[in-house]
Amino acid sequence: MHPRSVAAGWRALLLAASLAATGVATAQSAPAAPAAPAAPAAQTRTLVDAATQPGYATQSNAERAQVQPGNNAPMWRQVGQGVEGTVNFPYPEYGVLIQPTVQYPGAARTNAGEAWRQVRNGIILPYGGALVLIALLAVVIFYYANGPLKLHAPPTGRKIERFTAFERAAHWVNAVAFVLLAISGIVMAFGQFFLRPIIGNTLFGWLIYALKNVHNFVGPLFAVSLVIVIVTFARDNLPRREDWAWIKRFGGLLSDQEVPSHRFNAGEKVVFWGGVFLLGLIVVGSGLVLDKLVPGFEYVRGNMQIAHMIHASAAVLMIALFIGHIYMGTVGTEGAYEAMKTGYVDETWAREHHELWYRDIQAGKIPAQRSADAAPAQPADARA
Repeated sequence: MHPRSVAAGWRALLLAASLAATGVATAQSAPAAPAAPAAPAAQTRTLVDAATQPGYATQSNAERAQVQPGNNAPMWRQVGQGVEGTVNFPYPEYGVLIQPTVQYPGAARTNAGEAWRQVRNGIILPYGGALVLIALLAVVIFYYANGPLKLHAPPTGRKIERFTAFERAAHWVNAVAFVLLAISGIVMAFGQFFLRPIIGNTLFGWLIYALKNVHNFVGPLFAVSLVIVIVTFARDNLPRREDWAWIKRFGGLLSDQEVPSHRFNAGEKVVFWGGVFLLGLIVVGSGLVLDKLVPGFEYVRGNMQIAHMIHASAAVLMIALFIGHIYMGTVGTEGAYEAMKTGYVDETWAREHHELWYRDIQAGKIPAQRSADAAPAQPADARA
């Protein structure tokens, strides 16, 4: 082998050995990479039943957070009890999200809004509607079974003034207002059951809107006329000893002979004091509250719900009672409508229906003509 080739090989071998030694030294001098941190142990939380904690029902949100973080039950319990929050609106009760718990007759113990709904839908509407239907059915059956009360003797042609022009005006204004309020109230309360399926939602909505405004504006007129009617007719509706005999025999309506009575019989007096005075004033008072016309009254939801329940209950009772009164004053008694229309009745009518009143007129205790500026109606034979 050539000496130069041998020398070149040894030099390459020495260079490779030198490079290898340098790499090992470098590897030994480099710092070791840090070890990966160990995974932390899993954190566990023991859930605590809040009901097992002493005084859990009275805990504040901060106290509840110690045992059940994120559980806002104390706050919502206060909301459910009617606690008022803070709002920027300057009106009462705007900060009350849920009304406080109450218990009305016939309803479960729950928040006031739900209790009102239960009373309205579970008591007032079904029982009130049934009462009105029963009253209507009763007068229909009575009419077809007995017919109208007719006079037994022929008219004399001599007239007695039963109602003055002022009395008739007060009665007619109050009667027309009552009919408008009754019809609008019945449609608003019960129309969804018997009218909306027939005319549809759109027309029914417009009808309810119109009747609501009629109800609101006619209400004050009814209130004023009611007071006038009470003042005008109260004296002749005071109870008298003879009324008890009329009540025991039901006025003789089921017989051929009526029980003698004064200007108003006991049945009419019951309608006056029970329907006109008691129920009428209750309906008017609660209606004025619903119309927000009573000064100084606190118009919050709870008070308005109570006013509505009182108003609706008294109204259906009043309607049922006045169905009989309207029947007897129109088709139920011959000549009764004529008395309120013209103000006069025949002597025969007065003697047969209100004999004691007729006797007082014959005795001069009561004038047959009470209006000083009106001439009595001419006898029937004179007009013919």
